[in-house]
Amino acid sequence: MKLVLFDCDGTLVDSAGVIHRCMARTFAEAGLAELAETETRSIIGLSLDHAIARLLKCEIDAEVRALAQRYKDHFIVMREEPDFAEPVFPGIPELVADLGRRDDIVIGMVTGKSRRGVRRVLEMHGLSEHFFVVRTADDCPSKPHPAMVLEACAEAGFDPGKALVVGDAIYDMEMARAAGALAVGVSWGYHSSEALRASGADHVLDVPADLLTLLERQIQEV
Repeated sequence: MKLVLFDCDGTLVDSAGVIHRCMARTFAEAGLAELAETETRSIIGLSLDHAIARLLKCEIDAEVRALAQRYKDHFIVMREEPDFAEPVFPGIPELVADLGRRDDIVIGMVTGKSRRGVRRVLEMHGLSEHFFVVRTADDCPSKPHPAMVLEACAEAGFDPGKALVVGDAIYDMEMARAAGALAVGVSWGYHSSEALRASGADHVLDVPADLLTLLERQIQEV
């Protein structure tokens, strides 16, 4: 059996637009310099306080924590706006459903998103039933710390060596390597395939269905 641990933003759902808009509102309200979308994309995957500290090139302090809270406040408001969208990437619903039907695969999530945000995404796209274990920014230190993977493996009853971490960010690959899991990058997210490989990706997928092929190969090698 294998445990597949998905990242959320940039891997399952395309949320870069709403994350950038929310971060831009937060920074503008605080009188901070305007952010380019490339800057925002670079920190997606980190827990919110770490992401904001990296954007400001500072340590996590009271200002960063206050900005993180305002970001959360803005995001709650944005969710009610008519143009709010966190669409799943093409092929993701079919992939998750295929994996969910198998008795040799367990599915989980390891994400810098909040637990409330994860719940909303899974419910919105009808994916909740498939995820056996979830670790979020509310539960563990920020990526690339390995705690999310290690705790998810422990709860699901897997050795980390039997787990695959599937994500679009260098932080996902670094986290996977630190935990002793297989690091699987995806090319449809927010970090380049080259950056993923440089940060330790064992494999980089071009389309979601490629994961099925990789899993078959992994299971046959056992």
